[in-house]
Amino acid sequence: MEEPMYIKIHNQIKREIENHVYPIGSRIPAERQLALKFGVSRMTLRQAIKTLEDEGILEQRLGSGTYVANQKVQEKMSGIMSFTDITHANGQIPSSKLISYRFGKPSLSETERLNLREDQEVLRMERIRYADNVPICYEVVTIPQKLIAHISKKDISAHLYKALEQNGYQIGRVTEHISAAVANENSARLLDAKKGEALITRLQVTELSTGEPFEYTRASYVADRFEFTFSK
Repeated sequence: MEEPMYIKIHNQIKREIENHVYPIGSRIPAERQLALKFGVSRMTLRQAIKTLEDEGILEQRLGSGTYVANQKVQEKMSGIMSFTDITHANGQIPSSKLISYRFGKPSLSETERLNLREDQEVLRMERIRYADNVPICYEVVTIPQKLIAHISKKDISAHLYKALEQNGYQIGRVTEHISAAVANENSARLLDAKKGEALITRLQVTELSTGEPFEYTRASYVADRFEFTFSK
């Protein structure tokens, strides 16, 4: 399967950032300029930029433009945070809406986070998570196709960890990176929030007990609807 154009653009911009074409903290060219550079529509270009924003590589600054994100403090935590468990504990009813469920080639970031070869396929799943029918979180989950080849779409989208355990896998550690952001036009629409509203972003890589990474998640939470609590 041919790599989608927005993934090719994502990979090229990421390489340029890594090669200091765009240093940390610098403003990248406007959408119109980048769309002309890559010979694509602004819609395709926005999809690539949005993916880089979801990964914490780029950040939007209201009224100013898009910048290479500054390095942030990162904290490694043990234990898996379950949205479903947290929602139940708060006396609320969790639910999800599946937006997209597609197999394809991994982006450069997905290849690096999941220790994949560029020719290996992944499942990329987008969904909205709700508590009592109120949208709380928008997330993009990437999983190596080889691990879930015999697991149904229903089981993967509803309870991935349980499905993996039922197929003989054991869940290991999780590494999470938490930071602050603001809602852009797309995330505001998906989360029924206002553009510029405060978000909490979470990048998560989850491993099997063997140490093999199997899940890469990029999630955005509406800050005034969700609270992270950590204990040691």
